[in-house]
Amino acid sequence: MKLSLKAMIVAGALFKGVVFLFISLMNLVLRPYGGAYLAFLSSLYPGYDPVNVPIAVIVGTMLGSIKLRVFTWRAITLHHLKQTKERSS
Repeated sequence: MKLSLKAMIVAGALFKGVVFLFISLMNLVLRPYGGAYLAFLSSLYPGYDPVNVPIAVIVGTMLGSIKLRVFTWRAITLHHLKQTKERSS
């Protein structure tokens, strides 16, 4: 049985997105919950600001989705390039 690189990347990114959404929503209910994690994400996602909470949840989810698409495309492209290089050798 072969592992699918694309499926692993998509599953991991979806898990990260669900965790981000859960922590953001929990931060809405319980203010200090996940504050350090959300502050860390503000350094990774330009435009994400945990102070503007309703807008921040939407912006963070959209930026995560864009990041998922770019990273998946890049990983699959590199994987295909590696396979074609091995076949030609």
